[in-house]
Amino acid sequence: MKRILYPAALLILVSIFNSCSSGKAALKHGDYYDAVLESVKRLQESPHHKKAIAVLTQSYPLAIDYIETSLQNGIKSDDPRKWRNAVEGYNKINFINDQIKTSLGAMKVITNPQTRFKELADAKVKAAEEAYNEGINEMMKSNREDTKQAYYDFRDANNYQPGYKESIEMMTQAEFVATLRVAFEEINNSSLDYGSFQPLVSSLQRLFLSFKPIAQKDTVPPQQYLRISFNGYQPGQPYTSTSSENVSREIKVGEKKTADGKTQDVMQTITAKVTYYRKSVSSVGRANVSITDAKSNSTLQNFNVDGRGNWDYTWANYSGDSRALGINASSLVKKSEAWPNDQDLYNEAMNNLKSNLSQQLKSYYSQF
Repeated sequence: MKRILYPAALLILVSIFNSCSSGKAALKHGDYYDAVLESVKRLQESPHHKKAIAVLTQSYPLAIDYIETSLQNGIKSDDPRKWRNAVEGYNKINFINDQIKTSLGAMKVITNPQTRFKELADAKVKAAEEAYNEGINEMMKSNREDTKQAYYDFRDANNYQPGYKESIEMMTQAEFVATLRVAFEEINNSSLDYGSFQPLVSSLQRLFLSFKPIAQKDTVPPQQYLRISFNGYQPGQPYTSTSSENVSREIKVGEKKTADGKTQDVMQTITAKVTYYRKSVSSVGRANVSITDAKSNSTLQNFNVDGRGNWDYTWANYSGDSRALGINASSLVKKSEAWPNDQDLYNEAMNNLKSNLSQQLKSYYSQF
């Protein structure tokens, strides 16, 4: 009797097979940590899986030894990140312990998984000091990129030891110094009330990058001025193009008897002339972006941006026999001439203008 594998059961078997294969592959390539996690995952799903048991039995002591040896060698070295690396290593050992304890199958293989909670606590104290001192050194270099790195160093120090020294204050100071401040101005060079680009500019705001309206006075002067000028919307004029084709088709119009008494179809060729019409309209909204250095007043960027709204419509008419028409022509001759919706064209053009503006500005400010 054949066994039927239902989809859910099949998915479980596929998952188990993939996990086992990846665990064996990781072990083979010396990725002992991943091999342990993959085998534990397998044993969570199938506690008696022989291959997973074999992989876990072999990879667990190798993973612990490799992690321990690596972090101890790092601690003895001059690596400026040795204590942060030690924290990462001890966290891995503890994480393996946590994972094994969630699997009955894995706990039968590794009955007493190792932990490094005390060592981790000691390493965190030293890692906090290490990160804090590195942040101070980065701050002393007095350039924006190093100050940004100092922010992350102070954040790490506080994560290792909440409230460590003045890590929170120094993190705030680093963010303040590293933030590029941009004063934004919007200019409407048309009589059209198009709304505002303010939401678009506000969406660019992120860590180390601040945008404020130029009219909003800040306690800190801006480093850049961003000016977006809306230069108007031009509705397009409909343009209609035509093309024609002659079509023909043979159809049965009757039957006749041949000399030998057989029945033969009587065919007739029918023709028609199809004229196709295509009406197109393209409207466009235009803007200009200017970015200047606030201190030197030099131009950093100056470019134009367009947004288009397009509308196309096709219909047809014919002369001759309608039975000669193909499927496409038959569909088109049922349609009549139409005109675009001006509001839809405007909305599409303005949405595309804003989208293009956003992409251009994101591309430029990604370097900051």
